[in-house]
Amino acid sequence: MANGITASQRPTAIQAWREPFGVLPGEVQIEAVVLDNGRGVTARILTYGATLQALIAPDRDGRLADIVLGHDSLDGYLTTPEYLGVTVGRYANRIAGGAFTLNGQRHVLARNNGDNSLHGGLKGFDKVVWTIETMIVVDDAASVTLRHLSPDGDEGFPGALDARVTFTLDGQDRLSIRYQAVTDRPTIVNLTNHSYFNLAGATSQATILDHRLWLAAEAYTPVDAGLIPTGELRPVAGGPFDFRRPTAIGARIHAPEPQLALGGGYDHNLVLTGGVTAEPRLVARLEDPASGRVLELLTTEPGLQLYSGNFLNGSVVGKGGRAYGRNAAVCLEPQRFPDSPNQPDFPSARLDPDQTYGQISVFKLSTV
Repeated sequence: MANGITASQRPTAIQAWREPFGVLPGEVQIEAVVLDNGRGVTARILTYGATLQALIAPDRDGRLADIVLGHDSLDGYLTTPEYLGVTVGRYANRIAGGAFTLNGQRHVLARNNGDNSLHGGLKGFDKVVWTIETMIVVDDAASVTLRHLSPDGDEGFPGALDARVTFTLDGQDRLSIRYQAVTDRPTIVNLTNHSYFNLAGATSQATILDHRLWLAAEAYTPVDAGLIPTGELRPVAGGPFDFRRPTAIGARIHAPEPQLALGGGYDHNLVLTGGVTAEPRLVARLEDPASGRVLELLTTEPGLQLYSGNFLNGSVVGKGGRAYGRNAAVCLEPQRFPDSPNQPDFPSARLDPDQTYGQISVFKLSTV
């Protein structure tokens, strides 16, 4: 819908509004909340899955395009979800064997990725309807907070979890995503956003192989055949996982590296410099040389899942009728490490009743 529109033709004041996006079986209404910063950047968030359905941004010439993969209607999210733009939880990424032990008690989870649990199980946070709790517009920012109450035992996870996610778009072209959660029993929590970015545009035929990526990561976590981390922290220096200097994603994606063969490309957790931090720090920069669009990521998290869309095979038809094929987009998912509950040397994902889970990630848009 943004193609052919320039930033100068958009509203000039920060706005937020609600609009219908479809109806689930049982007459459950799904809404979209639109945040518009008046500078050409617009975000659309769905109550279904707390999903970032669209993120519209100008290129170096002011032409607008939606830069996240997704669907134009609710039906696509129901029939071919692929985690496009959703909030994933309770535990983002994989948990080996679909089980973990906490306080001496073994908890068996739903297994939806071979023998493993992935992104919260069969019905994770991406497949539930979140409640719009607040919408706020101030001089320089518009935000929406969505809430979901996950009962004790949901998909096998212990404890009732009260989760909130706040999306804020400001006048500096920054989309911030803040997660918070509390529990009534010891549990594990790892929330993130699973947007697929293509800075050339969601309806473009371009892949992300020419996108240039910089990461503040000195190491990564190698995986086994099930894409479960082995426990090793392997230095990136000299190998295809070394993005400490801006490098095209496709430059080494076909290198003769066993880890790339296991994932069909990049599908690995990068160990971010600084670990868990109180305030977001810059950890990634993605640039599309053709359009000039730049996406910078700041986060408080210790890990970043880099996924180069290896399992997209054209079977998912998204926005504008585009079939999403291999490498149609890249995911940059701030997170705790995969399988942390089973790997005591990894940063902890434990949450106790006297604590509040928190994560902040900021996606800053610009051009060159």
